[in-house]
Amino acid sequence: MKFLVQTITLIILSFLLQYFLPWWTMALAAFAVAFIFDDPPFKSFLSGFLGISLLWLAMALFIDISTHSILTEKVNRILPLNSFVLTTLIGGLVGGLASLTGALLRSRS
Repeated sequence: MKFLVQTITLIILSFLLQYFLPWWTMALAAFAVAFIFDDPPFKSFLSGFLGISLLWLAMALFIDISTHSILTEKVNRILPLNSFVLTTLIGGLVGGLASLTGALLRSRS
């Protein structure tokens, strides 16, 4: 239950921060949420990875639908990997590593 609450809190906080500030503020949110919730490092990494991956996938799909896939088609021609998969992986790794850092710093203090 704590894992689910941590993930949902991370999604909401990251969405609010990214709405008004640059993309990298989601790493600050992931760090802060993992530091506050005090879960083991692996669970924190998983929560950060899952939360940010789902958020970025949803945001990418929303932007793709609202722009009628103009940019997505061009990026998919250039890169051998689907742009949604790439976006999800990059966001997930940044969120997961930020959460892991917050959890490890919390366990150290």
